[in-house]
Formats: sequence, C-alpha cells, structure tokens
Amino acid sequence: MKKVFASGFLLLLLSVLLSIAPIAAQAQCTMCKTQVESARTEKDAADYTGLNKGIVYLMTIPYLLMGAVGFFWYRHSHQKK
Repeated sequence: MKKVFASGFLLLLLSVLLSIAPIAAQAQCTMCKTQVESARTEKDAADYTGLNKGIVYLMTIPYLLMGAVGFFWYRHSHQKK
C-alpha cells in the first residue's frame, strides 16, 4: 500500500513539475528570439546561424542524463527480483 501511495505521489509531483517547465522554456526562447532580431538590425552583427543548434544541444543534454539515470535505475530494480 505504501509503494502505491509513494509512486502515485511521485507521479503527481513529476506531472506538476513538467507542466511548469514549458513556461520557463518559452521565456528563454523569447529572449533568444529578441536577441537575434536585434542583432539583425545592426550592421556589424555577429553570425547567429548556430543559435538554433546551440539551443537544441543545451536542451538535449538534460534529457539524455535523465534517460540514463532512469535506465540504470530500472535495470537495477529488476536485477533484485
């Protein structure tokens, strides 16, 4: 019974945290977009072609780390059984 309650609470907590995450991500994308638009108007603006690749790179690393931790946790929990 305690395992069911703990897993339900963990699932609820995870869903709340994931529902809040897009708000922060949207704000960051707006900041990047504003920076790129302001750089376009300047004559000596820096090259911004790699900005999207940089954003995707920064976004991918946390998901890979979470996936690796989840995989090893899953594998470890099934080895005990």
